[in-house]
Parts: sequence; structure tokens; C-alpha cells
Amino acid sequence: MWKRTDHQPKIKAEDGPQVGQFKKLGSAQKPAMPHPLELPESQSFLVFEDISHHIKEAGAQMVKKVNAIFQLDITKDGKTILQRTIDLKNGSGDMYPGSARLPADTVFTIPEPVFMELVLGKINPQKAFLAGKFKVSGKVLLGQKLEKVFKDWAKC
Repeated sequence: MWKRTDHQPKIKAEDGPQVGQFKKLGSAQKPAMPHPLELPESQSFLVFEDISHHIKEAGAQMVKKVNAIFQLDITKDGKTILQRTIDLKNGSGDMYPGSARLPADTVFTIPEPVFMELVLGKINPQKAFLAGKFKVSGKVLLGQKLEKVFKDWAKC
């Protein structure tokens, strides 16, 4: 037969923390850091930063032409390492980290090397999609408008 024994140590007053042993917790928050996998050394991270600046400059015109929200999930070894939303449907346009705040019209899941080839114009997006190099859900034909956004950015 099993016998239960509780091994709870008794705590004495002198066992408490010593003066200066713990730091006082403040309400200050650390500055937002990118996700550990979203390191600035990532080529796609740098491209997104540059595209974001382009959208801030020319976003109002882009919203009139594109009128869509795109979510881009950049993957490496099958795991999402970077996620950005390009909102060219509301206001003067915006790009922000994470999933779309409003329902995305089109979601792209693209391996990082393929993404870099796409934005640099080294491969044809339609051929790459048909070859299964990346996945698209939602309104697939809006991908042509995103291609134009990348081309406009490349000209700058």
C-alpha cells in the first residue's frame, strides 16, 4: 500500500530575500524588438523596410490604383519568419508587421529566396506561382497589382 508523505519545507522569517537581492519592477516597457527570426540581417526584412518608406511617400496614389490588402508570410524551412501586411485599401496606405487587422484580400505564403527573386524581378510571378514555388489564398488575380507595387518600388 502506498503511503503519502508531504514534503513541504517550513519557511522561516529569516529565509526571506535579503536587502538588495531583487530588483524593483517598474512600469517601463522595453522598446519593441523584432521577433527573433525577424532579424534586420534578413534580406526580406530590409526590403520590407524600404517598401514601407515607399508606401509612406506614394501611398495615396497607390491606394487609388490598388484598392487591396495583402498579407505576406515569408517562410524559411516551412516556418513563418516574417509577416507583413500591405494595406493599400484604406487611408493613404500602410505597411505594418503581423497579420492583417482587416480581412486581407490576398494572403501570400512565400519562401524567402523566392520572395527576393520576385521583388528583384528575377522570376516571373505567374510562372513561379504556377510552378508551385509559393502559395496564394484569397483573390489570386490581385497578385498582379502587388507585382506593380514591387515594380514601382524597384524604380525608386
